[in-house]
Amino acid sequence: MAHKLALIGFGTVGQGLAEILRAKADTLREGVGFEAQIVAVSDLLKGAVYHSDGLDIARLLEVIQTTGKLDAYPDLPGLERGWDSFRTIRESNADTVVEVSFTDINTGQPAIDHCRAAFESGKNVVMSNKGPVALAYAELSALAEEKGVRWCFEGTVLSGTPALRMPLTTLAGNDINEIRGIFNGTTNYILTQMEEETEYEDALRQAQKLGYAEADPSADVEGYDALGKIVILANVIMNAPLRKEDVPCQGISRLTMRDVMAAKAEGKRWKLIGRVRKDGEKVTARVGPEKVPWSDPLAGVMGAMNAITYVCDLAGPVTLVGAGAGRLETGYALLIDLINIERGTI
Repeated sequence: MAHKLALIGFGTVGQGLAEILRAKADTLREGVGFEAQIVAVSDLLKGAVYHSDGLDIARLLEVIQTTGKLDAYPDLPGLERGWDSFRTIRESNADTVVEVSFTDINTGQPAIDHCRAAFESGKNVVMSNKGPVALAYAELSALAEEKGVRWCFEGTVLSGTPALRMPLTTLAGNDINEIRGIFNGTTNYILTQMEEETEYEDALRQAQKLGYAEADPSADVEGYDALGKIVILANVIMNAPLRKEDVPCQGISRLTMRDVMAAKAEGKRWKLIGRVRKDGEKVTARVGPEKVPWSDPLAGVMGAMNAITYVCDLAGPVTLVGAGAGRLETGYALLIDLINIERGTI
């Protein structure tokens, strides 16, 4: 039986998941025994459609790509239009809500309330929004457990790179005493360009031109994006109830090309590093620029790539490198969460 999905939000990531489900339908069904059916899409700007028997993914993508709205999705017997996000969550026959709405990282809304509504309705949630995990992890985890549903959010840290699932599964049995990494591709790209003797402002403009940085780049360059991710890792992997307010945070905007060249002369590279460390029962974290020796695996991670190192008592330091963002990469993170819900695994 197909796993029924309600997509809350149908922007870049939601469309990326839909593209994967369309392109990989046969492979997923025959290779891993997973079949998905989108029954609802509700987007604040693009509109909403729902059909209990499922929607045509190819037609959904076609009308969005040609008109930008769901109004042109063809009328069929039983089709409902115009449901807002909460009615879609509560009244659709979806098994799982895919929460990819535009969400305020400072408040976690509306995604936090979407999660609450889904759990109260007996529905699982998969998501790529950092806000709910960074701001309300304990509350939402407890509510999901109470209601007997799953809450999965692999894509919140390094997109499709398994930064959460790997330590929880493959590294199980280790005490992970420290996690540190490069959690923002924009800042890593800027620092890479500065090492090629490009001034900070010019490197930032290049990042914006390539789509790595927003018109307002403060979330990236001041470290706030990395901050949200390190709080998630502290809560999920180290079971430490840290809040954003508990974590000192500094970005890269004060670094100059002279600083970068001086580090290079020392055999080091500046990287924006997020770090969480366990010392007995105490867990601390911080985000800020660090001079990393060339011998460190993180020093070799260049361009817009991300990386994370887990310092384990048994396996030693294990470093994972991969993309930290992207349409299909984040869509894949949602897909693997859905597959693991279907399998009943972490």
